[in-house]
Amino acid sequence: MSRGPQPAYALAQGWLAASVLLLAGCSTLEPATRTAGAEAFNGRLAVHIEPDGSSPARSFTAAFELEGSATGGRLDLTTPLGTIVARARWSPQSVTLATPRGESSYPDLDALTRDVIGEPLPVAALFDWLHGRPSPDEAAEPGPAPRTFAQLGWSVDLTRWTDDALLLAHRARPPAVDVRIKLDR
Repeated sequence: MSRGPQPAYALAQGWLAASVLLLAGCSTLEPATRTAGAEAFNGRLAVHIEPDGSSPARSFTAAFELEGSATGGRLDLTTPLGTIVARARWSPQSVTLATPRGESSYPDLDALTRDVIGEPLPVAALFDWLHGRPSPDEAAEPGPAPRTFAQLGWSVDLTRWTDDALLLAHRARPPAVDVRIKLDR
């Protein structure tokens, strides 16, 4: 004679069912179709902005897929479960951000990142930085150690790039911003 599920098992089933219903009720963006021949980077992104005056510290982490180039591309930000929560697209004619709440337009990538994260991030230069080099379109100065340089007001550290696929960037101008990118290989 079966007595039914044990209390702990029933509780776990209840939490699982509630989680599935919650996730099913959340709106999400559809997966993007990859552009044939376009370069893509996948990994984890962490941004930390130090407090400044009356603004508290802010942090942001997400998995990402970056595709295209500085002049045209796409950046998807996803949750640990793979749900796309934001998609930025840019071309010489437009910059847009799509979220489950709708779509917004921006004059450039700096304005988009300033609105979303609170500070502008050098998205266009990231394509070169993720190749382990400064952007040839902007002035750069060698840093104090091998595989480091300064560009666009950022100190870029690629000392762990070859072994760990890790890029560190720091902007000292207040509010100080730290960006950490770890690529999946």
